[in-house]
Amino acid sequence: NGQRLNNIVGLPLVMHRQYSLDISAQLLRTQGYVNGQWINAPSTFPVLDPATGEEIAKVADCGPAEAKLAVDAAYKAFYSWKQHTAKERSVLLRKWYDLLTLNKEDLAKLITFECGKPMKESLGEIAYAAGFLEWFSEEARRVYGDVVPSAAKDRRILLLKQPVGVASIITPWNFPSAMITRKVGAALAAGCTIVVKPAEDTPLSALALAELASQAGIPAGVFNVVPCSREKTPSVGAVLCTDPLVGKVSFTGSTATGKILLKLAADTVKRVSMELGGHAPFIVFDSADVDKAVAGAMNSKFRNSGQTCVCSNRFLVQSKIHDCFIEKLGKAMDAELRLGHGSDPNTTQGPLINVRASEKVEHQVMDAVSRGAKVLRGGKRLDGSFHQPTLLADVTTDMLCTREETFGPLLPVIRFSTEKEALAIANASHVGLAGYFFSQDVSQIWRVAENLEVGMVGVNEGLLSTPEASFGGVKQSGLGREGSKYGIEEYLDVKYMCFGGLTP
Repeated sequence: NGQRLNNIVGLPLVMHRQYSLDISAQLLRTQGYVNGQWINAPSTFPVLDPATGEEIAKVADCGPAEAKLAVDAAYKAFYSWKQHTAKERSVLLRKWYDLLTLNKEDLAKLITFECGKPMKESLGEIAYAAGFLEWFSEEARRVYGDVVPSAAKDRRILLLKQPVGVASIITPWNFPSAMITRKVGAALAAGCTIVVKPAEDTPLSALALAELASQAGIPAGVFNVVPCSREKTPSVGAVLCTDPLVGKVSFTGSTATGKILLKLAADTVKRVSMELGGHAPFIVFDSADVDKAVAGAMNSKFRNSGQTCVCSNRFLVQSKIHDCFIEKLGKAMDAELRLGHGSDPNTTQGPLINVRASEKVEHQVMDAVSRGAKVLRGGKRLDGSFHQPTLLADVTTDMLCTREETFGPLLPVIRFSTEKEALAIANASHVGLAGYFFSQDVSQIWRVAENLEVGMVGVNEGLLSTPEASFGGVKQSGLGREGSKYGIEEYLDVKYMCFGGLTP
């Protein structure tokens, strides 16, 4: 079936070799962080290295009681934090940014060991995470209201912007630092206080951020972290989404979980931001520069082993260049992809987050093959949580991999004939987070960019995330925007003030 195995040489050694997480003891925190104090819980849960299955640490398994303590602490701290001037909040966020940058190596190691990313990618995530703190430290001083001309001569109309209050932040495992700072940076800049519930797979990064927030001088109760196990997640999530003292819920994760949280938040009519699932199309038109399209596909698909919400899931390639694209892409996969432990400098592809994730990819590959797809590269599930980077040809839209998000290193290629056909396939999804396409036809670029039903479009580019730009989707990919000048608005209410009785 054309499989190439040179990208898994040495992989069996990963499962048997010992890897050591060597970082500053100050940053390896295992307790909850509430009201400026490190707290224990009645029990603990293990954090595992997804590459080896070995335990890294035991972390406090916070429950509803600890979550309520955190909400109460954040609510109390809100009334002093919101009185800080914008410049004071800006200075503290900048100090936090400086500390992330100073400790980037240790923070990256934490990501690699609990999430599985290669160190190069983990260092990239820390730079990205720090970038949000830097950006929102600057945006804190640019929260402007409005003075509106009044129809009455004895009145003045002002529109003030004020923080919404306590924000519950629920984050995923695939960007365990950046998904926190992208939300928390905006919230703190606006004057909100925070309770973070990190993913059960990756709590260590969140707790290290809490340590650095404390070192930066962010006051007690302003930033709180309640780690918990998968078993306690529903009860902790319920507190964070239903407590009347919480004014805002921000979640990144699956669409299914997002719908549950929306229902919980509805009873108390909370503000919500939801960054949910994606199913990104990647379209290569006949006019594209094939080499650039191949490079874009490699970046878009195989970053974090395909475990990003904006990674391309469905590859649509126009008939004229289809065979050339497939050939060059296969060669690029052979040359560039190396499986292994993320701490190995030669590794470009780490494990998936757990065995369930690997089994999902395997299931999609088997389904596609049973319906006529051809495996050109990879195709096999390996030991533990590893799965070979896989290239499929002769893919059709009835296959599972084209109908649901993969979250793994599977690249299915669909051949198409016309632009209209490509757009119809690309838009035939209930989600719309990101989309990508490669073309050198200027008119086509405008047509396709405007007609793709997504919140973000990469034109001749496979990587698009940056603090300066808005991040978010349409359809069932979520509500609201993060990053950019719009990100801080998600944590602000607009208050109308009518100043009357003035003498004209």
